[in-house]
Amino acid sequence: MKDYAPDKIHNIALIGHGGAGKTSLAEAMLFRAGGSSRLGRVEDGTTISDWDPDEQKRSFSLNLSVVPVEWADHKINVIDAPGYPDFLGEVTSSLAAVDIALIVVCAASGVQVGTEIAWQLAQERGKPRAIFINRMDRENADFAAAVSQAQSLWGHKCLVLQLPIGSQQSFQGVVDLISMKAYVGEDAKEQEIPGDLLEQATTLREKVVEAAAETDEDLITKYLEGEALSHAEITVGLRRAVVSGGVVPVFAGSATRAVGVTRLMDCISQIFPSAAEMPVSDEEGKPLSTEAGGPLAALVFKTSADPYVGRLSYFRVFSGAIKSDSHVWNARKRAPERIGTLYHVRGKSQENATQISAGDIGAVAKLMETATGDTLCQKEAQVLLPTIGFPDPSVRMAIFPKGKADLDKMGISLQRIVEEDPSLHLERGQDTGELILSGLGDSHIDVTLEKIRRKFGVDLEMGMPKVPYRETITARTQAEYVHKKQSGGHGQYARVAIELEPLPRGGGFEFVDRIVGGAVPRNYISSVHRGVEEALVEGVLAHVPVTDLRVTLYDGKDHPVDSSDIAFKIAGAMALKRGAQDANPVILEPIMNIRITVPEGNTGDVISDLNGKRARVLGMTPDGSLTTIEAQVPLTEVQRYSADLRSITQGRGRFSMTFDRYEEVPAHLAPKIVEQAAHQSK
Repeated sequence: MKDYAPDKIHNIALIGHGGAGKTSLAEAMLFRAGGSSRLGRVEDGTTISDWDPDEQKRSFSLNLSVVPVEWADHKINVIDAPGYPDFLGEVTSSLAAVDIALIVVCAASGVQVGTEIAWQLAQERGKPRAIFINRMDRENADFAAAVSQAQSLWGHKCLVLQLPIGSQQSFQGVVDLISMKAYVGEDAKEQEIPGDLLEQATTLREKVVEAAAETDEDLITKYLEGEALSHAEITVGLRRAVVSGGVVPVFAGSATRAVGVTRLMDCISQIFPSAAEMPVSDEEGKPLSTEAGGPLAALVFKTSADPYVGRLSYFRVFSGAIKSDSHVWNARKRAPERIGTLYHVRGKSQENATQISAGDIGAVAKLMETATGDTLCQKEAQVLLPTIGFPDPSVRMAIFPKGKADLDKMGISLQRIVEEDPSLHLERGQDTGELILSGLGDSHIDVTLEKIRRKFGVDLEMGMPKVPYRETITARTQAEYVHKKQSGGHGQYARVAIELEPLPRGGGFEFVDRIVGGAVPRNYISSVHRGVEEALVEGVLAHVPVTDLRVTLYDGKDHPVDSSDIAFKIAGAMALKRGAQDANPVILEPIMNIRITVPEGNTGDVISDLNGKRARVLGMTPDGSLTTIEAQVPLTEVQRYSADLRSITQGRGRFSMTFDRYEEVPAHLAPKIVEQAAHQSK
């Protein structure tokens, strides 16, 4: 694959609702450009893009895939991204590497939840957008209805550039409103516009010409004076409008039949932004060169973990060039990296490259320090690109090994997979000791465990994490314990007297030494302290840690022969347990701050559901058609909130959750928690 100049490279992400035909479109573009000899099918598992065995098993995308297409002396780097919400991390990575998002819409289903999410993600990241209305050959396909939906949601900047010729079984091709020609069949044979579409095409073309003219003073003057704009002037004007985001071009076709795809690629090369046209800035907002001769600035947007090849890093070069067998600097990790062989990637296949220049996308294996979101540059000309902001995980699952062999390899395999997918988080539960894997949905976690099983041969299971309850006391009390044991020879003896008092919530644990007169020798006081701390871990009600209390050691007694560190440690622990039982112990539960953003029409249902979860709604903030709800809710009520919110809002809602504080469990719920703890300890 030859080296292209930045103004000849177009980086696009195919995003949208799951099942809209994004992978089929990538396949059709590659096939029409001569990059593959046959048109693969998702159903048969024969597409270039969906090469992962898990994708072929499920017949939908789980990972982003890079499919470069060479067309009309241009290079189109197509990134096919998953459409299901559990895999939005891959969409986020895709958008970090491209200059425009092509949102694929099913002509039969219209604008769906995933379509709206895709639009919003691209908008938040400042990416120009275009729309391809796919599946025009399907039953119930309705181009006009899909366009109307898009325009009602996003305005009349959604500008039709192609009209379908026929629909459903009679779909034949498209009318291109720039050239005012019809293109029929898979090979896009040029014809005159059918008579029944001529009037509509003429009317719509006027809007196209007007949109193009509005981008330039000379063009608008010419247009208002009634002069006709040339094809070149319309193309240049539309290109400006698309780059600025003022126009969202709308195309039509059928990816599985490769109809309309040729004209789509023509328009991509003519009116979509090139890599040279989109402004690039560093993390501080300083503009960067987009030329191959500029200082190197490349962003790693995807990392793939392979048990045989090792780590494969996908990167987009924004400025300068990366050469094989060279050295670069990781600006985020402040570490050097050696670049070995570079690759142009097409699905799972790799083609060696001597260099990857500005605007292009490539891959390199076995970088030692570099992870997704890192910037590669030259040490003598350091630059730091904005990192990729991944969505926060919404589902937490406890992970367990199936067998001893799996336990030995569990840690390293999980770490490798988290490096591959930054939308996964791995942590050890501070109180429960469980290994917690967090992701964007149940399917996300499930697919991750399957991937670990296939790639690393490690069999893992998942379950609902334990809620990290705690205990505290609510009354002040005193307790004494004498540890005495005689079994021949030296025995064990220690007497400990302590006072327990509650601290304010969040006060933690305090140990106070109030011994006077040597009632407990100084060398044994630390042993009492350790014994108390160890007893705090177990609690007295639900076998969970005790917190928010002060323990004061005020008296005790030793024996000149039988006293020891272990004796005072045991006495301290037993005194704590005895005292805690007499101090009106209660169970505490974690309270979370939750921030939920939902369509305005779902606000009432969401609040009603929160009220049923013992939540306290703190406020609501309208923002256009969306409402953000802020509330506080017990963690035990929202462990499966991702599924609940998805059901209430049909997938349109999103939320984030952070820990706030511990709070006493209502009295009527505490016995159930104690009962569950007793059952688990058996």
